[in-house]
Amino acid sequence: MMRRVFGITGWKNSGKTTLTEKLVAELVRRGWEVSTVKHAHHDFDIDK
Repeated sequence: MMRRVFGITGWKNSGKTTLTEKLVAELVRRGWEVSTVKHAHHDFDIDK
């Protein structure tokens, strides 16, 4: 099975999270299985 990886980068408050939310919603609507990983310089929780 082929996997695709997309990266979204940008300045603070440039709309990265908004874009990611809309992109994930659209891909799920199209039947894709989607996971996200956020790189941050602080602690985080992993979705299950």
